Amino acid sequence: MFIKQVVICGFRSYRNEVIVEPFHPHHNCVVGRNGSGKSNFFLAIQFVLSDEFSHMRPEQRQQLLHEGSGPRVVNAYVEITFDNSDNRIPIDKEEVTIRRMIGFKKDQYFLDKKNVTKTDVMNLLESAGFSRSNPYYIVKQGRINQMAIAPDSQRLKLLREVAGTRVYDERKEESLSILKETEGKIEKIDEFLQYIEERLKTLEEEKEELKEYQKWDRMHRSLEYTMYDKELREVRDKLESIEQQRLEEGDKTKDLHVDLSSVAAEIKFLERDLKELEIKGSTKRSERDQLLDERQLQIRQKAKLELDLKDLDDVVNDDAANKGGAAEELTDVEGQIKTAKEALDQVIPQYHEQKDIEESCATQLRINEQRRSELYAKKGRNQEFSDQSKRDHWIKEELRSYGSSLSAKEDQSKTVEKEVTETKERIEKIAEEIQERTENLEERRKEIEETSKELGIARIKKDEVQSKRKDLWRQDSNFEQSLGTSKEQHDEAERQLRSTVSKAFNNGIDAIKKIVREKNIDGVYGPLIENFKCNEKFFTAVEVTAGNRLFYIIVDTDKTASQILSIMNKNKMSGEVNFLPLNRLSYKETQYPTSNDVIPMVSKLEYNPIFKPAMETIFGKTLICRSLDIASQYARNEHMDCITLDGDQVSRRGALTGGYYDKRKSRLDAQRQVWYWQAKLQEEKMSAGKITSEMEEVDAELGKLVSQVQKLETTQIQLRETYDRQKMDVQNLSVEKRQLEKHLETKSRLKASLESDLSALRGTVESLTKELGTELLSQLTSDEQEEIKHLTKEISRLQGKIRESLEKRSKLEVEKNMYENLLISNLYKRRDQLLNCIDEIGMSQRKQEFDSKKAEFQQFTTAMDQTKKRLDWLEGEIDVYTKKCNELATQIEGKRTREKDIQESIEEESKHMEKMANKRAVKLRKKDEVMRKIRELGSLPADAFEKYQNMTLKELWKLLNKCNSELKKYGHVNKKALDQFVSFSEQKEKLIDRKKELDRSLDSIKNLMNVLEHRKHEAIQLTFKQVSHFFTEIFKKLVPGGTATLVMKRSEFDDEGSSLPLVEQFTGVGIKVSFSGKVSETKEMQQLSGGQKSLVALTLIFAIQKCDPAPFYLFDEIDAALDPQHRKSVAELISKQSDACQFITTTFRPELVQTANKHYGVIYRNKVSHVKQVSQEEALDFIEDEAADK
Repeated sequence: MFIKQVVICGFRSYRNEVIVEPFHPHHNCVVGRNGSGKSNFFLAIQFVLSDEFSHMRPEQRQQLLHEGSGPRVVNAYVEITFDNSDNRIPIDKEEVTIRRMIGFKKDQYFLDKKNVTKTDVMNLLESAGFSRSNPYYIVKQGRINQMAIAPDSQRLKLLREVAGTRVYDERKEESLSILKETEGKIEKIDEFLQYIEERLKTLEEEKEELKEYQKWDRMHRSLEYTMYDKELREVRDKLESIEQQRLEEGDKTKDLHVDLSSVAAEIKFLERDLKELEIKGSTKRSERDQLLDERQLQIRQKAKLELDLKDLDDVVNDDAANKGGAAEELTDVEGQIKTAKEALDQVIPQYHEQKDIEESCATQLRINEQRRSELYAKKGRNQEFSDQSKRDHWIKEELRSYGSSLSAKEDQSKTVEKEVTETKERIEKIAEEIQERTENLEERRKEIEETSKELGIARIKKDEVQSKRKDLWRQDSNFEQSLGTSKEQHDEAERQLRSTVSKAFNNGIDAIKKIVREKNIDGVYGPLIENFKCNEKFFTAVEVTAGNRLFYIIVDTDKTASQILSIMNKNKMSGEVNFLPLNRLSYKETQYPTSNDVIPMVSKLEYNPIFKPAMETIFGKTLICRSLDIASQYARNEHMDCITLDGDQVSRRGALTGGYYDKRKSRLDAQRQVWYWQAKLQEEKMSAGKITSEMEEVDAELGKLVSQVQKLETTQIQLRETYDRQKMDVQNLSVEKRQLEKHLETKSRLKASLESDLSALRGTVESLTKELGTELLSQLTSDEQEEIKHLTKEISRLQGKIRESLEKRSKLEVEKNMYENLLISNLYKRRDQLLNCIDEIGMSQRKQEFDSKKAEFQQFTTAMDQTKKRLDWLEGEIDVYTKKCNELATQIEGKRTREKDIQESIEEESKHMEKMANKRAVKLRKKDEVMRKIRELGSLPADAFEKYQNMTLKELWKLLNKCNSELKKYGHVNKKALDQFVSFSEQKEKLIDRKKELDRSLDSIKNLMNVLEHRKHEAIQLTFKQVSHFFTEIFKKLVPGGTATLVMKRSEFDDEGSSLPLVEQFTGVGIKVSFSGKVSETKEMQQLSGGQKSLVALTLIFAIQKCDPAPFYLFDEIDAALDPQHRKSVAELISKQSDACQFITTTFRPELVQTANKHYGVIYRNKVSHVKQVSQEEALDFIEDEAADK
């Protein structure tokens, strides 16, 4: 055992919580500057472990609290953790923590965080080896110096403390106190004996008159006794008569109670049946109300569906009418288009023919005019150019210019021709695409129609499944309501059962059920009452026999019971539990008597064979008997417990118990109700579970159908969007085709114009080429002149032909434009509109909506019919349940009337019984009064019981009056003189015996005091020898070659003739030492130097510690005054002894630091101390720095 850890908070200089790292089990050294808090650290440990800080005043408590800067400290605590691996402290833990907390008013101890008293802590420490008589396991700073200069008497006092003489002194003081008390008692007894002697002399004189008085008094008491006896007999006769009547009335009341219990049981069963019928009726009514609400909703929905159907029917009819009208109009439009196209087809060839003629004539006209212009230009060149070379130069320039224009025109012609080709190809491609997309449109239309049909079928299926789910919901709601009611009845039955047993039993059973549920413990079978059944007529007998044992818990083994109890104690779970471990219950097969008057109780119980030990233990020794007389007979003869069906019990030991047993509070009946409602609840849960499973299946199917409908709706929307998109694409492509055709026509005209220009340019180039190099003439050649004439005529002819063709083309163009506008702007658009209208009507969902609504309407009609049938059936069922409920209510009312009549009869009987009880009570009081008067007569003469029995009451009164007259003569006599004489004589004898006993006690006390004095002397002698031996041994270790002895000094006035040595003869303990070992150099303490005195004092402390060893030691600067060589010896001694115990030391010297196993430094900052672990080198550096500072 050793100190493992110290925690200080708010104590002296330690303001904040300081947790000292775990100490070494051997030697620990603490270093620090003066005033840093080393001594406070030791003081904190002493604060917890010693008695020094007991019974402190408020100012002393204040001094222990930290008083530095910052908020005021209101409490402080010191906590010490011990390593208890050797179990030196009698606690089964590896570590034990002791904390002491102090404040201005409080002073508390805690053991492992539990509040304990100081006495508990001190007793625990003493059991671990901390002796109160030897406080030197803690040596404070300055203690060595005090011992060094202490006188011999002080060392003797220390030796007495170590020897434990305090115990002897305390016992001696107790003995002295008892001695004084005993002497006082003896003195009082002597005084009282003297008083009794005087009183006995006086009473002796009064006895003679008293004898005469007693003669008449005996006669008086005999007469009174005879009169009282006659009165007592009369009262007893009347009491017997009343008792007989009471028994008869009791039997009658018992029969009434039996009838009442029977009627109550019948009412209970009828009420249960009524409750079940009401639950079923309520369920049916709830379902009816739901169906009525549903029917109202169906009616509203049906009306809405009828309106929707009518609207959709009108819309569908309108669509059909519109579609027919559109089809007729489309036929008419198609005819108009055909007529217009035929007319256009006739006009267009003529138009193109005239246009071609016009263009060819215009082209030829431009060529001829160009040629004529060239010839005229040639004719005038002789005037423009002076010679041939200039002309040729100009022709070359013109040819170059025309060459560039010709190249540009050829490039433009090629480009236009390419564009024409591409436009034609694009027109063909668009035509193919229009054809393809038109075919796709028809496929999409078919897909949309098929999807619409599938969607309608899926919606119908979905509606059917939804209707089925509604029915299941309704059934589930009914089951939930029924389950709730059954649960309430089950809970009520359990409450009824729990009310028959104490709260402690209920808490215990609840705790066990919780433990078994949470810990999953096997082998727990529950209370006894839950593990057997029996016939109802045996309920009372079984309950009375078992009593509270009905709620004992059956377990398989005692190990299981121990495990449960362990968990309950650990978790502090309240409750009372009793176990029936089957492996520990032993029984013998009982030989039951064979008779029709008795039945073994255990034979009427139904239970699992594994519970036979428990059943035999509780019920095996009990017989059910026909009557109480038979029960008494068999209890005596068979040595078994017997009980009647009414619960009257006869124990085999002879005790008889019984009385009225209220069967309405039967535990077994309550348990039967619990089982009944449990079974019903389980049955309803199974049915509800089936409904839930069906609902889950229906929900899954409905989910699939909803998903299918959503997918079909999504598919339909996508198909419709695709259809509309493709239709729009076809329209856009048609528009694009017409635009390309117009563009192609424009490009074709451009191409023709370019070819005409090219021909003219080529002719010009050809003419200039021919002119180049020819002779410059002033006139044209005859051929050229002839050509001009021809060209002029041809130009005139072409111009005329162009005008004629232009006139015809204009007329044809007007006609062509008229037909084209009619087709494009009117007929084609109208045809597209009609086609779109017909298509929209064909693609419309209204027909499908109409079909869907129609199917939904049919479903609603079917559902309404089913609802109507179900409602009619429910109404019939409700009528049946109502009729049955009324019948049961009538029966219950009759039974209640019968119950009320019985209760009134019982009340009347109770009143009658109460009257008889009052009479009986009066007679009993009269009897008690007479018997009291007889008792007050005291001891009677021997002839008092028979002497006056034959006399009449009148004669007795006459004699009694005579006795009273005689007794009046002795009124002055002390009637208690004889009694007082006897009483005082008895007291005298008792006091004499008591005085003898006290004398013996006085001698025993004196002997005990002598024995204590002798033992104290022996203890001092023995302790002195041990300390002296260890003192010499340790001094030799510290001072090799030196010697030291302790000397017991005695008084000079010692009585040598005394046989028993007294402690008072010792006056002190002297010390003689020699540091050289020579006898001649032996010195006493007063002759030594300061360092030598400290070493000798330290040696004495070590010797005391070795005489009474502790598990650890705390030394505060014990080496302060030692010489260097002695410090080293002390350090080595501590190092060796630390193998067997723990040392915690403080020092300013290096010797203890060098031998220590662990080192700690105390630092003082901002008026607050801190402790931390340091290395040996750091500790030595600190000591060197401290020495340098000094």
